Amino acid sequence: MSDEEDYQPLLEELYKTYKSFNQGTLPTYIPELSLVDPQDFGISLHLLDGRSYHVGNSQRTFTIQSMVKPFLYGIAMEQLGEAAVLERIGVEPTGDAFNTIKLQPKTHRPYNPMVNAGAIVLANLIQGDDHREKIVTIKKTLEDFSGSSLGFDISVYTSEKAMGHHNRAMAYLMLNFGTLTGHVEEILESYFQACSFMVTTKDLAAMAATLANKGLNPQTQKQVMQPRTIKNMACVMMTCGMYDFAGEWSYTVGIPAKSGVSGGIVGVVPSRMGICVYSPLLDETGTSVRGIKVFQELSRRLDLSIY
Repeated sequence: MSDEEDYQPLLEELYKTYKSFNQGTLPTYIPELSLVDPQDFGISLHLLDGRSYHVGNSQRTFTIQSMVKPFLYGIAMEQLGEAAVLERIGVEPTGDAFNTIKLQPKTHRPYNPMVNAGAIVLANLIQGDDHREKIVTIKKTLEDFSGSSLGFDISVYTSEKAMGHHNRAMAYLMLNFGTLTGHVEEILESYFQACSFMVTTKDLAAMAATLANKGLNPQTQKQVMQPRTIKNMACVMMTCGMYDFAGEWSYTVGIPAKSGVSGGIVGVVPSRMGICVYSPLLDETGTSVRGIKVFQELSRRLDLSIY
């Protein structure tokens, strides 16, 4: 299929095929996320000429969760430069889960910016007098990528903050090693709030299309970030964005992507399109089961792999 063709029939076929695919479970460690409808399922695809295609619950809002991490990485790099960020966070895959507490042995850096420890350091690095200023910057950046206004889910934020003891443990460990500076609770405020912005598959597919277009939003024609920053973001998404599923993802899908425990997967096909699938039923790695199936089929049918 060429990019001039209509993708709607394919999306509708995949939606129909996987709508009844009910494997997976709702997450419970953030209580609010266990309350969503397990049958929610949406797919969006956004081309670089501005055309977009959607099926299912493509306008259902859900929290961005870890899908915010590439954008936090981009903000920090734009503000501080590549060298300053790399001094505090590595770019190596871990082969471990998103909440791994492991740090690099000699430097005590998080292994990469896609695990929670790395994103917490990013929340520390992003410029601002307090978490409120940082969140304003993060919100504006996400909206520049998506071309639309984003809301905030106070219930998920409150739930995540109340249950975020593992993240606190990681943060205090990094504070002990000097990887974090300042007040842990203030840093975690930025992190928890950044994960709680509300998005749809339409929003995330548009954001991915901006990444695929080297930082130029296809709808607004705004250059959101420098192409070099976009390349760095896509690189860590490819190698680290799917955590302990990254190898199989690279083998069966083969595009830069980021998953979130809310059930979204956002994928970037450089110079072609952005894609997002949402379904909250997760596998043991915390990844959307329907999302994996849809991306694997799209990659096979459309020859999306970068390899």
